[in-house]
Amino acid sequence: MPYNLDKTEHKMIAVTAPSGAGKTTIVKSLMQYFPQMAFSISATTRPKRPHEVDGKDYFFLSQTEFKKRVELGEFVEWEEVYPNVFYGTLKSEILRVQALGKVVIFDIDVKGAVNLKREFREKCLTIFIKPPSIDTLRKRLENRHTEDDKTIQKRVDKAAFELSYENNFDITLVNDVLEKALINSKNIVNSFFSLKIPI
Repeated sequence: MPYNLDKTEHKMIAVTAPSGAGKTTIVKSLMQYFPQMAFSISATTRPKRPHEVDGKDYFFLSQTEFKKRVELGEFVEWEEVYPNVFYGTLKSEILRVQALGKVVIFDIDVKGAVNLKREFREKCLTIFIKPPSIDTLRKRLENRHTEDDKTIQKRVDKAAFELSYENNFDITLVNDVLEKALINSKNIVNSFFSLKIPI
């Protein structure tokens, strides 16, 4: 089978958080610090933002194409994160990174990270990035200037729900002061790399 991951022994790292908590910044910092890691590009049906590049930031798929790939078994996990907005991890992406001899790192939504942990267990380290408060999260989303008030409120409401998933993950990292969070994330990954599981 072209997408068989049943026998994988490779390490993986899934970084998850409510939107605006800082996971993408932390993932980019980790990738710069650890050259043995490479990013798994997620697929999504949401519209592409002006600064984003298809095949680099996400694989931007139509709903029809996304659902077709689900039916073909091409995703290791997928979720309807918002109504009619789907995100997922293609098996081919994991295999692509592993073929390079790299550790896969995911920047992924909360339910997706739960699914990856269920699938890969101790081979996958899950790091939950937590904002210091919901109010702080709202301010961060507002400061992006990429979404309207209605969309921000939707993300804040969803974040409150996602915070209830905290105990499903291996490590919780509070992103209050970014510089400290970046240092702590590197220490967490260093500890994971010292475990006796093949990279």
